This record gives sequence, structure tokens and C-alpha cells, in this order.
Amino acid sequence: MEHDTDTPPYTTSDRTSFAYVSARDRWPVILTGAIDDLHRAVSTCKDDEKIADGKAIVERLTKLKYELQHNRSLTPLLDDGRQDVADYNRELDALASPIWFDVPWLYAECYLYRRISSFFALSNHWKSYDVFARQKLSTFVSSRPAVVELAAKYKQLINQLKDNVPNTKTPEETEAAEKLLFSEMCEICLWGNATDLSLLTALSYEDIQKLQGAEARKTQEKNILVNDLPAAYRTLKTAQNTDPKGEWRVDIVLDNAGFELFVDLILAGYLLEAGLATQIILHPKSIPWFVSDVVPADFAALLNALANPQALYAAPPEGSDKAPAPLSDQEIADLSFLFEHWSSLHQEGRLILRPNLFWTAPGSYWRLPSSAPGLYKDLQRSELVIFKGDLNYRKLAGDAMWAPTVPFSHAIGPMGPKSGIRTLALRTCKADTVVGLPAGEDERLKGMDGGGGDTGARKWAWSGKWAVVQFCDGRA
Repeated sequence: MEHDTDTPPYTTSDRTSFAYVSARDRWPVILTGAIDDLHRAVSTCKDDEKIADGKAIVERLTKLKYELQHNRSLTPLLDDGRQDVADYNRELDALASPIWFDVPWLYAECYLYRRISSFFALSNHWKSYDVFARQKLSTFVSSRPAVVELAAKYKQLINQLKDNVPNTKTPEETEAAEKLLFSEMCEICLWGNATDLSLLTALSYEDIQKLQGAEARKTQEKNILVNDLPAAYRTLKTAQNTDPKGEWRVDIVLDNAGFELFVDLILAGYLLEAGLATQIILHPKSIPWFVSDVVPADFAALLNALANPQALYAAPPEGSDKAPAPLSDQEIADLSFLFEHWSSLHQEGRLILRPNLFWTAPGSYWRLPSSAPGLYKDLQRSELVIFKGDLNYRKLAGDAMWAPTVPFSHAIGPMGPKSGIRTLALRTCKADTVVGLPAGEDERLKGMDGGGGDTGARKWAWSGKWAVVQFCDGRA
């Protein structure tokens, strides 16, 4: 609010924006999925009180869907005991009882998921239930080819780093190889975000698989519109060279669970074993959020899946009685290595989860210094803070209608120069807000087939086909 950018935000009434499409098309589908999931869960219950409790939540979800589709006013959140209720309701008052199809997009979308969360928080038997967990696990199962491929490569890489294989290259060749490896690992992490459950409302099992794997990554490399990975690499390499025996950390503000969390952990493990960080802090959400966002339970679920991968991957897909081919002994060994390595890093305190209520607040990250000063100061201690995914990017830039050529460092406001925070955004574009593009690039992309043309819409930025990797040194 008072700390936000003066640049107007995208709203659900703007017919040229993805906000308009989201409110009318995507959100009802997401609510329907939540209703169906909870109905299934209730149908397996034996306890009458839990059944009645679950049915009451289904009714509230159905009512919310009705309010949304019939463009009713957003209503104040009920007090479910969480500290952020007052923040949401205060902003709702400031917006003067907005209706669903004429409200700032960022606030409305955060409000939607926060209200869903309140239904469960106010229940007696479903407080810890994640209505999106089934979808998150299903998508990870669908990612089997990419998971197996990356597990084998990761095991080989980590063993090489640990064994200190003799280096016959010149210092220049070594530096070039390390820089290339860093870029490859970050790009794997970047394109892992191509599997975003809130957008995959119609993709098949085969479609999801096509988004992942080595050949797909090479094809997608040319679609990175801005790539500041060299600057991020120099930051970490300078820290390593300045104090080889010291300690420095990298923070990752997480986005999606499933395959994306898997590749986030691959990046984290690589950074630790390569000496580019001595500690990794992972920042998950504290409540189920935007369908696929990581909550702490997703980290535990992923490790449990890797501890017994055959049970996960040899089971028939949902709705089918045909079991896939079992994993080979080598594939099981590779996946078990990941479980052991990541579990060890976690137990040693080198890989830490640190949720914070701020990540599910209704506003942008322009509010971070004033709304969460403790978190702000903590991030200043990090050598590099990596923000994953589209929502984090929207929040960094205030979800505002910036001109696409506005510098990234300007668009992120108090997270930019002199903030003390080094920011790296890894973002596949799935919303209108985009900054830091070369002059003429937005027009070129709009001119492509399906890019928006003369409609005024920036449709090229809606699909996840294009990406930006943008860095700002807030200590400079």
C-alpha cells in the first residue's frame, strides 16, 4: 500500500492482461480441483465428525467458487488465529469492497489462496490437510524420465567433486568449465519451473514429460531473453576466492513443489559441494499456496519418495490399472544416493528450511523492509538470494504495469541498489509484468504467432516459453 510502487498494478478488469483470463478461467478450474480432491478424501473417512467437518469445507469452497464466478464482492477473512488476517482485511478495506473482476490481480490471487487456507484452519479435523498435495505428487510421478536422468548425472557430478579428480586443465580452462557448469545447473533450475501446476490445467502425462530432459533444455536456452548468470557466478566465485575457509550462504525463495523442488535441491547440493556456498537456506511457504508452491511437508514427502522410489514409480498411474516398467537397480541406486546426500546435508545444518509468513502476505516485496524487517535483515546476510518462479518475480516488481525496458534494478524498488541484498530472479514468464528487456524486444515477441500482435496483450509472456534471469547487486 503506502510502500508500493506508484506504477499502477495489473487488475482483473484489464481485458488485455493475463489477470483477466486468470480470474475468469483459471481460478474456477483450480477451485473445482480443490473441491473434487477434498470430496475424495472425505469419501474415504470412517469418522462421522471428520466427514461432517470435511463436507462443511466443501460447502465453503463451493460458495467461494460461486462468489467468484458471479463477480461478488471479496469478503473479510475470518479470524483463524494467524497474524496476517488483519493485514489482508486492512487492505481489503482500503480497496473499498472490490469485486472479483475488478481488483488488483496480485491481491486477489493471494486472497483466494489465503481464504482457502482459512477454511481448513478453522476446521476441527482438517487443519493440516493440503488440498493440493495429491496434484503435486502426481506431477512429480509424471516427471520420472527427467528425475531419473538428472539423478544419474547428479550422482556422477557430486562424486567427482568429492573425489577431487586431478585437474589437467589450465586455470583459464578450469574457470570456463566451472562457469559453464554453474550456468547449466541454474538453467536446469530455471526450466524446472516449466511444470507449474496452476497453469497445467489440460496437459497430458506426455506433455509434462516434454517440458523436461536434456534436449528440451538445449532447445529452451535460446528463449532466455535476459541472462545475468555470469554476474551471479562472479558474486559467488569472489566470495569463495576471498575467504576459502570462511562461511557464506545462498538463499533460495522457493516456488513449486514436485519436479521443481527436485531441481532446486540439485542446485543446492551442487553449490555446496562445489564450494560456491557453505550453507543453503530454503524459503518455503507456510500454507498451501498457488496450488503447487512448496510447503515444508513437500520437502519431507520428496525425501520419503526418494527413500523408496520403486514404490512411487512402479505403481499404476491414477485412473489406470497398467503399471509402468519398474525402475532398474541402477536407477534405484541413483535415486537413493540423492536421498542420502540431501538428508545428510539437512542433518548437518548445511541445507535448512526457513518458512516465514511474509511469503504468503497479500502485497509485493516492496513492503519487505517495513513489513518484515527481521527477514529483510536476515536476507542481507546472504551472499545471493535466488527468487524462483513467476509469482516471486511479480512480487519483486510490484506486479506493476512497467514499460518492459525499465531496468530490473529500478522495478524491484527497495530490494534493488543500496538494499544490501543481492537478488537473482530465475523466472519463466507466465504473467504480463516483465522488465529489463532490450528496446524493441517486446514488440518483436508480440509480433510472433500468438504473441499478442495488435491486441494490446502481451500474450507471449503467458505461456512459460520465454524466460528472464536477472541480477541486481544491492551491495554495489
